[in-house]
Amino acid sequence: LPLVPVDHLEGHVASLYLEPEPVEPPFTCLLASGGHTLLLAVRERGRSERLGTTLDDAAGEAFDKGARLLGLGYPGGAAIDRLAQEGDPTAFDFPVARVPGLDFSFSGLKTALLYAVRELETSELEARTADLAASYQRAIVRALVERLREAAEATGFERTAVVGGVAANSELRVAMP
Repeated sequence: LPLVPVDHLEGHVASLYLEPEPVEPPFTCLLASGGHTLLLAVRERGRSERLGTTLDDAAGEAFDKGARLLGLGYPGGAAIDRLAQEGDPTAFDFPVARVPGLDFSFSGLKTALLYAVRELETSELEARTADLAASYQRAIVRALVERLREAAEATGFERTAVVGGVAANSELRVAMP
């Protein structure tokens, strides 16, 4: 059998071309998964330009590490998303890093969650885990959506799209521009 090389990141983008509702270029794309967080200007099928990336952990990795800090299961994004439904997303004010350009950084956010968890007594931590999950999720989603909006303005494309495992996040789906 012939070997066909496929860039798995391009595969994420190519999933947008599938039926029943294919998305045709041009569009600005957020690719957010456990291993990657990218902003892409997709001008035509098979041709995209990287506008921004993460400087440290990917969004999905931030979800996984946050879930571990909260004592939740894997995959972390799904566990945090489920628990966040029961919490108050404004209970904790987690930071969204502002780095130059259209890049992302989630390391400060993870550290802020770590400190919040350490500061709570065990009984209080158990009572506030849903609030922590909701606030942490809100910060990740806010970072992704703000940068996607900036990227869409920079490209001038009318359509935006999200691919990768993080695209399943319920708050991200609601907040999409």
